[in-house]
Amino acid sequence: MRLWTRRALALVIAGVVIGPPFALYRAYYSTTKRFREVTPGRFYRSGQMNASGFRDIIERYKIKTVVNLQHENPDPYIPTVWLGKPVIHEKDLCEQLHVRYVLITPEDPAPPDDLKQEPPAVAEFVKLLDDETAYPILIHCKAGLHRTGRLTAIYRMEKEGWDVGTAMRELRANGYGYNMSSEADNYIIQFVQNYKPRRKPPEGGAQ
Repeated sequence: MRLWTRRALALVIAGVVIGPPFALYRAYYSTTKRFREVTPGRFYRSGQMNASGFRDIIERYKIKTVVNLQHENPDPYIPTVWLGKPVIHEKDLCEQLHVRYVLITPEDPAPPDDLKQEPPAVAEFVKLLDDETAYPILIHCKAGLHRTGRLTAIYRMEKEGWDVGTAMRELRANGYGYNMSSEADNYIIQFVQNYKPRRKPPEGGAQ
């Protein structure tokens, strides 16, 4: 058997062996997109899921409010399944499921000499957290890592009494990255480290 024939055969075999598991993984990933339960029955986070993923999560966890954090994509046009063609806007899907759709768009951080200024998106987010009719809440950005991670940290500090260090450890553990979540990151400084919860931590809150 010629060398090029053997190589071609090897590629075919590799495709048969690796292809189906990879496709299954990508389909699952697209459907769940880093979905995580933050506080059972109250607060959840994810990346940009497809329509099947949103529908399943909304129905399973009885989500009442979906918060999109993507300024670049204020009403995503999403497919039903992985590799499918877009079929519905996220806002329309929420309306079909009788779920409130909220767009909050965290801006770029202020200039380095003005990082103590609270971003308007933070006040908007905290106002939503004060609305008990909004829960359970699902927040998401594109990847479900950075914008979602920063606002989840604010939720932990504001509503569950976590200190900055504990909130930062969870943020890193959920994929933010140790380099990006350092004090050299203006987003971390302005959105997380400078945040001052309005209420005293509840008894038994994380310290």
